[in-house]
Amino acid sequence: MKSIFSEEVYHETLSRIKQLTTTSKAEWGSMDVSQMLHHCQKPMEVAMGKLAVKTNFFFKWASRLFKPMLYNDKPWKHGLPTVKEFIVENPKNFEQEKEKLIGLIAEYHQLKTKNELPPHPVFGKFTKQQWGQMQYKHLDHHLRQFGV
Repeated sequence: MKSIFSEEVYHETLSRIKQLTTTSKAEWGSMDVSQMLHHCQKPMEVAMGKLAVKTNFFFKWASRLFKPMLYNDKPWKHGLPTVKEFIVENPKNFEQEKEKLIGLIAEYHQLKTKNELPPHPVFGKFTKQQWGQMQYKHLDHHLRQFGV
């Protein structure tokens, strides 16, 4: 599985994001391209402690069953549910969201120098490799959604 911590994958991901335009259309789902760019920022913000997500005991318990799907090689199905903090319903500014996502990816990519990353607030401990794979898998899912 590819990791956002890899130099090659990092640059490939940025290149794909730069191919998006205001007229990029989703192949599935209800978000427009600006909303998707905003949505993709959220998991990185959680990983870097910039965004808190609410959870409960049942969700934390059930999340153990789904944790390996976050970083394995199998593509995610279309239309999977997400936590409410990641849902984007309001219109967003394309250029602002694109630049913010690129900046967050660059900041997150620098975490590759850390020996260990903090636990996920819902899913718990991940290795650094799993964190990198998980972030790439989420970005790849949505970039494929918009054909890049």
